Amino acid sequence: MTYPNDFTLPIELVAQIVEQGFLYLLELIRILVNAVMQAERQKHLSVAAYERSLDRCRYAHGYKPKTVKTRLGKITFDVPQVRGGSFYHAHWSKACKVNGP
Repeated sequence: MTYPNDFTLPIELVAQIVEQGFLYLLELIRILVNAVMQAERQKHLSVAAYERSLDRCRYAHGYKPKTVKTRLGKITFDVPQVRGGSFYHAHWSKACKVNGP
């Protein structure tokens, strides 16, 4: 796997980290994980948000809050729900086992 040599962050994120300290990392982790889970749900449903498709057999059904303890503190994620079938983020159970429920 090749990694990029440019590791710069958007100036808005750097400004938030400078202003609020490393505790802002909790918020960045929450935003990132929520976005990944939402993208995975869209892949599972085979449609994007608000998209219609004749092949669709399941529907997005809101979110469920789930709190995980980390070394930095507690983070509450919005775990996507699916109506008409089961959906669970592939890495969620591993994260909960490592860091506790």
